[in-house]
Amino acid sequence: MVTFAFMKHLKSLFDFYLESSIHVSLGVCAFTFWSFLEFEIPVDWTLLGYVFFGTITGYNFVKYAPVAGLHHRSLARNLKAIQLFSLGSFLVLLYFVFQQSQKILSTSFLLGVLTILYSIPFMKSKSLRTLPGVKIFIVALVWAGVTVLFPWFTGEEQLAGEVWLPFVQRILWVVVLTLPFEIRDLAYDLPALGTIPQKLGVRKAKLLGVLFLVAILLLEGFKDTVSMAGILALFFAMALSGAFLLAAKKDQIMYYASFWVEATPLISLAVFLIINDYLSIS
Repeated sequence: MVTFAFMKHLKSLFDFYLESSIHVSLGVCAFTFWSFLEFEIPVDWTLLGYVFFGTITGYNFVKYAPVAGLHHRSLARNLKAIQLFSLGSFLVLLYFVFQQSQKILSTSFLLGVLTILYSIPFMKSKSLRTLPGVKIFIVALVWAGVTVLFPWFTGEEQLAGEVWLPFVQRILWVVVLTLPFEIRDLAYDLPALGTIPQKLGVRKAKLLGVLFLVAILLLEGFKDTVSMAGILALFFAMALSGAFLLAAKKDQIMYYASFWVEATPLISLAVFLIINDYLSIS
């Protein structure tokens, strides 16, 4: 009985970890850290704090603001806890805001507007989220903006040609990692959303994702400077992403997408650090 109660409590904590967007925020931070390594820029920990708490605030706003508006007086206990956690994250975010450059804050404003338009209806009761075929690319664009442009701006004040290849690669990578979610949600998404699996079917959606992964690897060859550690880590990351994509199906096991797929940036970063630091490959 004690063991059962403990496991139930542990599952509740794990569910809160996922539902409060801590897991996805760590993934965004992992992508950001990856960019620091790729650009050979010293890691800015205040930026990582800004990205972490900003992601929690933004994601929970998108996910729970509509629900809170409809059921404010009858919120479930877990949702109330997430609201309080989000408020605390927002207050911590304010601390990190004042430590960021004007360029990062300006870019944050643009990405923030995109996020708001993504979640709140602005034309004929439609948001960017409900426009056919747009959802996945809006998410990818915001992720790429945060995880590629922000690190770049800590080392460079202006955009340059060498930042756009990683930017495009990151968009393609996030699209691939989002496909298992769209495959999972086929039974629930309205046909009007026009997701990639809805338009192409599961098999062709997976093929498109594999082509995107190949494109990411090919684009690596067009960069002016690459490291052996970066290339090996990228190959591993693409193989892992491809494996998760090909194994995705409509009827997924619990936590497949929400934990394992979203853990891809964390696992890939860990491999990058091991190759780069412990194997002394540069």
